[in-house]
Amino acid sequence: MPATSEDLPLQFARTKRFSLGVPRGFAVSPDGARVLFLRTASGRSTTGLLWLYENGEERPLADPLALGDGGDAGGEVPEAERIRRERARETSAGIVSYATDAAVRLAAFALSGALWTVTTDEGVTRRIPTAGPVVTPRPSPDGTHIAYVSGGTLRVVRADGTGDHALAEPEGPDITYGLSDHVSAESLERTRSFWWSPDGTALLVVRVDNAPVQQWYIGDPAHPARPPRAIRYPAAGTANARLSLHVVDLDGHRVDVDLPQEAVSHPDGEWTDPAFEYVAQADWSEAGPLAVVQTRDQRSAYVLRIDPATGATTPLHHLTDTAWLEFVPGTPAITAATGLVLTTQEGTRGLLMTGTGVRTPEGMYVHELLGTAGGRLYFMAAEEPTEAHVWSYDTENGFVRLTDEPGVHHAAVGGDTVVLDSSTLDGQTVTVLRDGTPAGRIEVLAERPVTRPHPRFLTLGERELRAALYLPTSYEPGSYEPASSESVSSASGHGRLPVIVHSYSGPGWQTVVKAARWHHAVNQWFADQGFAVLSVDGRGTPGRDRAWETAIHGDQLMPVVEDQADAVRAVAELFPELDTSRVAIRGWSFGGYLAAGAVLHRPEVFHAAVAGAAPTDLRLYDTHWKERYLGHPDIQPDHYDRCSLVAHAHKLTRPLMLVHGMADDNVVPAHMVRFSAALLAAGRPHTVLPLAGATHLVAQEGVIDTLLRMDLDFIKKSLDPRTA
Repeated sequence: MPATSEDLPLQFARTKRFSLGVPRGFAVSPDGARVLFLRTASGRSTTGLLWLYENGEERPLADPLALGDGGDAGGEVPEAERIRRERARETSAGIVSYATDAAVRLAAFALSGALWTVTTDEGVTRRIPTAGPVVTPRPSPDGTHIAYVSGGTLRVVRADGTGDHALAEPEGPDITYGLSDHVSAESLERTRSFWWSPDGTALLVVRVDNAPVQQWYIGDPAHPARPPRAIRYPAAGTANARLSLHVVDLDGHRVDVDLPQEAVSHPDGEWTDPAFEYVAQADWSEAGPLAVVQTRDQRSAYVLRIDPATGATTPLHHLTDTAWLEFVPGTPAITAATGLVLTTQEGTRGLLMTGTGVRTPEGMYVHELLGTAGGRLYFMAAEEPTEAHVWSYDTENGFVRLTDEPGVHHAAVGGDTVVLDSSTLDGQTVTVLRDGTPAGRIEVLAERPVTRPHPRFLTLGERELRAALYLPTSYEPGSYEPASSESVSSASGHGRLPVIVHSYSGPGWQTVVKAARWHHAVNQWFADQGFAVLSVDGRGTPGRDRAWETAIHGDQLMPVVEDQADAVRAVAELFPELDTSRVAIRGWSFGGYLAAGAVLHRPEVFHAAVAGAAPTDLRLYDTHWKERYLGHPDIQPDHYDRCSLVAHAHKLTRPLMLVHGMADDNVVPAHMVRFSAALLAAGRPHTVLPLAGATHLVAQEGVIDTLLRMDLDFIKKSLDPRTA
């Protein structure tokens, strides 16, 4: 248990945003008997272990400390693995990922670059000798071999440790086999780049040629003697990595996959580029290898069947959209009962089962295809944006919702077993269901926040904005002073409450959810310092429908800023104790971009801002993510100019603090430096807080906890009329 003197910021840092002790990465055996998962040993331990749940009990299968590894403390993690962890926003060490054979009898994982295996029947761990440091090891379906990447080479070794040899070796320093390029990992969330054939005799592998991608350098200002780190970063409008697919057998014989070069019947637009540049997804199931390729302008995609013997491809489906295509994670998939399962783009994002012609019901927003078992399709979907539930579909029963309690529910499936991972406002539980009946639980060891959040969920304004409002725990509604009060309210309930808006409100992430999330606790902590805190999911956020998501097409800033401003006005009508003459806004990443944009463009609503890791010049962000929303910067420069913070720096009239990790290779520090330079050139005072050695995910104790307190101090001083 945390010490009684420990406040929320310190607990937040020491628990890595309450992520430690949370079970994740579930793998269920096809017979439903075994469940593997990752979890640290407590809510304070940062070392991940591999666990087995079987016969109603859980036990550790592999502990890095018992294996003589100190949780990567020696700094020997290979560079490719360090990059993979950064893309995955990994906060722990030790065993942070693993893969199994088809029967979930053998698991493989890497520790400090060494390859380890463990059997689930006897729990025998074994270190497998390899030719070099190991990244992304994955057993063959039959468990006889393990493929892995070392130094950009795809290699394979027998499970008994013999026969290590290269399957595909890079032809140059900028080429890799089996590793994801920056765009695939960061923007497409395709973390895998090789897939075994079901019989374990061959692999489908991605070859990446980074030579066309411009090279950037990230230095460490705190250590000037160290050389800068070189990265390949495909900024908007510049060249992407060249990707190709290959089928490689265990003897190293290679068949090149004949990928199409351009899409036909491609949608028109101000900017069109029908060339296929992205491998959005791939898989190899009993139905054969599949791949999804997407055009540079992201408005066409082919689902391709691959002939592994010849490399020939056959289009199974042509997806198009006039704005951009998005894919439900887990799709496409092929099952005997439903045929090809695809993402639909019309109306609400859903699924189409081509074998039956059945679509998910209109109004159901599908977040993820979870898997298939027993002839059933399992998926995660929302009918109300603040919740997400687990559903199943089969031809006999149709669509069945498996969860009822308001929250965000996820699942892993195998045989007659469903591992239900449920997050509600009361906390997180992991329940093992057998034939639909609870059969046990997997323990969640995460700490509960010392500050208990009490969000009020609201629907605001004409656009029915989903919002969460946090008031001080001891605050008594209705007990407030007139608007002329000059004092910042305390948590005692006296005085009108100044407002802090803390929203992300960008693509890919929702904050207004009825689930145990770290930002609920952080927002409540700020509220308990004497504020009303408001979080809003505006246009562009997921969970509603395609029109809501694509409303930011061509302008990723002003619609989102307007939604936040409208929400402030609407919530003040419901809660007159809120003082809208004192409104601050804070955020990180897109939320930081939103915060800075809000004080630039709507200073009459937002009176101070803290902008963390803000992408201020969108030409500096990566191709796939920015071109999706704004097009090509050379053809549609007005989109980028309109959304740039740098171009509008002269408009700043409110207090602004910029915070940035100086080792950030996602939103590089140049964003903050360029914006600060433009503000200085325009004579606009502002505050800059560089975080030495910090990446895009800031979780270090002594940094994130101090940062929360500095945010609070800056906001208090900025909103105090006596300092104006």
